[in-house]
Amino acid sequence: MSLTLLLVIITSGISYYAFNNYSLMDKLIMNPYKVTRRNEYYRFVTSGFIHADFGHLIFNMLSLWFVGEGIERLFGMLFGPSGSLYFLFLYIVGIIVSDIPTFMKHRNNSNYNSLGASGGVSAVLFAAILFAPTMTISLYFFIKMKAFIFGILFLGYSLYEAKKGTSYVNHSAHMYGAIFGMVFMAIVYPAAVPGFFQQIGDWLGTLTP
Repeated sequence: MSLTLLLVIITSGISYYAFNNYSLMDKLIMNPYKVTRRNEYYRFVTSGFIHADFGHLIFNMLSLWFVGEGIERLFGMLFGPSGSLYFLFLYIVGIIVSDIPTFMKHRNNSNYNSLGASGGVSAVLFAAILFAPTMTISLYFFIKMKAFIFGILFLGYSLYEAKKGTSYVNHSAHMYGAIFGMVFMAIVYPAAVPGFFQQIGDWLGTLTP
C-alpha cells in the first residue's frame, strides 16, 4: 500500500468519526487562541486530518490521491528507500507551514477555527508543478490546462481571496502550502528549477507557427 493511500484512509477515517463527535472535532481543530493559551501545538498537525463536511473531505483526498501517488513514486526514484520520508515530510510540514500565518493573525481570537488538509495537498500539488509544469491538470473532468497555468491562476485567486477576507475558506493556507511545496522541491531536487523553465520554454516553442 502506498503512503499516499494510507494517508487518504487515515484522514478519511478520522474525519468521518469527527463529523459525529464534536468533542473530538474541538480537540483536533486549529484554534490559534487555544494553541497560544494552552500550548496545544499538536493542533498544527491534527487539524489537517479533519474536515468540515464530506465535500471538503472528498475534494482534498481525491486531489491528494491523484497527485500524491506520482510524487511519492518520483521521490522513490530520486531518494530510494528514503523517498517515503521525503514525501511524508512534504505533506505534514506543508500542513504546519500553511497554518502559521493563520495562527499569527488569529492567536488572540478565541472564536477562530480552521481545519482540513488543503495546505498539505497544495504542497504536494505545487511540488509536482515545479517538477512537471507542462503536465495536464483536469478540473471537474472537462476543463483542462497546463499545470503551470493552473498554478498561476490558483495562487492569484488564493491571494485575492485571502486579502478580501470574506470567505470561510482559509485561502492563505492554500497559498502558503503551495509556496512551501515549490521551495521544498527546489531544495531537495535543485534540477527541478531549470527544468521548470526549460519545459515551459519547450512547450511555448511548440505554439510558435
